[in-house]
Amino acid sequence: MDLFDSIPEEKDAVKPLAIRMSPRTLDEYIGQEHLLGPGKLLRRLLESNRIVSLILYGPPGVGKTGFARLVARRTKGRFVAMNAVTSGLADLRKVFDEATENKRLYQQATILFLDEIHHFNKSQQDALLPHLEQGSIILVGATTQNPFFALNGALLSRSRVCELKPLEEKHLSQIVDNALTDDQRGLGKYKVELTPEARAHLLKSCSGDARTLLNALEVGVLTTPPNEAGAILFDLDVAQESIQKRMIQYDAKGDQHYDTISAFIKSVRGSDPDAALYWLAKMLYAGEDIRFIARRLIILASEDVGNADPQALLVAVSAQQALEFIGLPEGRITLAQATVYLATAPKSNASYMGLEKASEDVKNEAVKQVPDPLKDSHYAGAKSLGHGQNYQYAHDFQDHYVKQTYAPHLPKYYTPTQLGYEAKISAWMEHLQSLLQDPSSKESK
Repeated sequence: MDLFDSIPEEKDAVKPLAIRMSPRTLDEYIGQEHLLGPGKLLRRLLESNRIVSLILYGPPGVGKTGFARLVARRTKGRFVAMNAVTSGLADLRKVFDEATENKRLYQQATILFLDEIHHFNKSQQDALLPHLEQGSIILVGATTQNPFFALNGALLSRSRVCELKPLEEKHLSQIVDNALTDDQRGLGKYKVELTPEARAHLLKSCSGDARTLLNALEVGVLTTPPNEAGAILFDLDVAQESIQKRMIQYDAKGDQHYDTISAFIKSVRGSDPDAALYWLAKMLYAGEDIRFIARRLIILASEDVGNADPQALLVAVSAQQALEFIGLPEGRITLAQATVYLATAPKSNASYMGLEKASEDVKNEAVKQVPDPLKDSHYAGAKSLGHGQNYQYAHDFQDHYVKQTYAPHLPKYYTPTQLGYEAKISAWMEHLQSLLQDPSSKESK
């Protein structure tokens, strides 16, 4: 319940730089112009002090908590902040009781800020609903997870979902300038000389996360001794030491996971090996499960390459088996080879689409019976039932083909393309059709 205890300025001195530099006014808020720019929804809500229930959704360090702090400063009503990681139903009930009393006595709603709201289970989320309906609670929830997956539909229907995006370099650069020039809340008193190379490294390495950026800036400044002139030289070496490894926004169970694998698959399907390798590199850098990537390549080999290059499936399966044998880090080379092979292979989804059409017919139409000549005849009594009789053995005929009914009254499901090996399949099927002019022709045995 003390998430916002640092709001009074006199308490900020002992807080991390990222908290001290939190915006105090709308004019200090940087980024998210699509939501907080002039005339935009969230800005109008704040300026008119008419907050409605909101779900703020976006990666870490993009301003979700900063927005909540603005709400806390501007609201004329009661403001309560909680973190779903450390709070439970008992904490919620206490807030609900106080909110109900506040509504009864003062006709005033309580604004409840719930950070990391995706950590609440269904029962905890459901507990919010009646109080939202009664108007005693206005919810402002913050989450790094896609709320359409992490939150239940009833809660979403009572809230407006606002997506906050990673900050652009122009925003991050302004945040750096503000931190370096503010001698009250920031680092202005340290006389920091930030080199262009160090600035560029910090901006690129934080992946749109202002918190990561400010933490690295503060660590670098506080751990670098001043030179003879009393200035702190924040050069590329200091920047690299401060941020260590580039931060990539990636959640193995969230949007970054699904969005990145989606971009990877679509890049391979779209025959762009460069884009495919980039998304592969991102997944590997972020620690994605290599078996998951290999499984997607195997599926893609059949779904999107298909018989245009039958070797694609063999390459994908071989890559999966090689990964099990060699693991990382060398396994990333195998994944790269399979990715490039599939990306540059001719594409056909004819087999997959044929199966989809056939599946629709099986689901929606009367199921067709197996013709008697095709039924199993390898048991006693099958002959008396007529099973297997009049079956024509394809290998007895020219080119090992004979026209007979394998399923009654079917549309054409498989139409091979003219790409890659499938062009040969198409030509072969045309050749077999030409044999129907003399269907009784047999090979000599």
